[in-house]
Amino acid sequence: MAMANNKRKCFTCDRENNTYTCEGCSKRFCFMDLAEHQHRLNDELNHISHGYNEFKQIINEHKQNPQNYSFIEQIDQWERISIEKIQEKAQNLREVIVKSSQTFINDIEKKFNDLNKQIQQLQKANDFNEINLNYLKNELTEITEELDSSSNISIQQNRQSFISDISIISFKKSKFNKWKQNPIIVAGGNEEGQNLNQLNSPVGMFIDKNKNIFIADRDNHRIVEWKCNAKEGQIIAGGNGEGDRIDQLYCPTDVIVDQQNYSIIIADNGNRRVIQWLNQNQQILIDDIDCYGLAMDKHGFLYVSDIVKDEVRRWKMGEYNNEGIIVAGGNGEGDQLNQLNCPDCVFVDEDQSVYVSESNNHRVMKWTKGAKEGTVAAGGNGGGRNLNQLFEPEGVFVDNLGKIYVADCDNHRITRWCEGKEEGEIVVGGNGEENELNGPVDLFLDDEGNVYVTDYSNHQIVKFEVVL
Repeated sequence: MAMANNKRKCFTCDRENNTYTCEGCSKRFCFMDLAEHQHRLNDELNHISHGYNEFKQIINEHKQNPQNYSFIEQIDQWERISIEKIQEKAQNLREVIVKSSQTFINDIEKKFNDLNKQIQQLQKANDFNEINLNYLKNELTEITEELDSSSNISIQQNRQSFISDISIISFKKSKFNKWKQNPIIVAGGNEEGQNLNQLNSPVGMFIDKNKNIFIADRDNHRIVEWKCNAKEGQIIAGGNGEGDRIDQLYCPTDVIVDQQNYSIIIADNGNRRVIQWLNQNQQILIDDIDCYGLAMDKHGFLYVSDIVKDEVRRWKMGEYNNEGIIVAGGNGEGDQLNQLNCPDCVFVDEDQSVYVSESNNHRVMKWTKGAKEGTVAAGGNGGGRNLNQLFEPEGVFVDNLGKIYVADCDNHRITRWCEGKEEGEIVVGGNGEENELNGPVDLFLDDEGNVYVTDYSNHQIVKFEVVL
């Protein structure tokens, strides 16, 4: 009987010999190379076992010290940063509380000292009656009540976030609450005319830090400046007759002073252009625009209302060769929150929110920076003379407490509104008296709280003094 032939080529040495199959890889090896193959497998097994032991050691280390995880480290970093921010905000709020309380006490003390002086004067003069005594008692009662309700701030918490956010909400009343109802004429007031002591249908005005008044003297086609307490004005732009030459104006409606270079920027409404005058040199900034109102924010951006396109646009200083950016309206004529209807005057606050008066919608709208639509800040209940209404409003001014003052033109009054309130309050005018307003179209508050008003149909600028 023949012997079985088991000779095959070895996978390793390639020699024909008796070979044996490895069940793991199905390859055939000679006896010597099979032993070497098994030895190599043992080495690999030992290597895997060593790797396993190392990984087991790492697992044990993580179990004993889980902070080694990168996620834990990120959370630790977030915790540190959050605590620092909370501590910083808490300290800032403490400083606000202390400063607010000190200011409140100082105001009360000043009122008390003023009242004490009045009492001493009456005692010294020995000339007083029941009216004087009632006045003093009422004043003392008011001061006492104000001190008793000394908490003019509260804490507001935002619980929507995981870490409750808190902020200070101030209920401090404006110190400007009453004005003398008899106006003082500070420009014009000598009937309609073109002499230097006269105005003819003035519209927009601007008042600088020295209380010099710049006036868009519309029907005289000029801009005049009245120095503080001056008896007449001086022509600083236009005054060369109605026309469209570079040195002429045609029914200007507003004027502002660029504080950077002290140039005069004018809404030259009849010529459909915004023009700049600097030392009698003229430059057209924006052309082909039905401009009416102007404003400039603290960053030097120029805002212009367009009464035909029903929009307000903003331009960066020195970049007037483009179309500007729409910051209010621009969605056609209408009364929706994203529309305007005959936007007249413009005011821009510290946060670059834009306030626009709409004569045809009988309201003032507030557009926050970047908003796609506005909110009703005053009026918006149809034209009328109720306290929740306006009638063809024009000038608008917002004080540092967010109070909104409106030249309620066809109601011949100035009203003040608090954001979120349904009604305004009458500041001056609105009673039909002979010495009151006749078509107020613009207004301005100085640092002392006095209200300046462009009294259009009386051809004058008047001042209502604040009662402190």
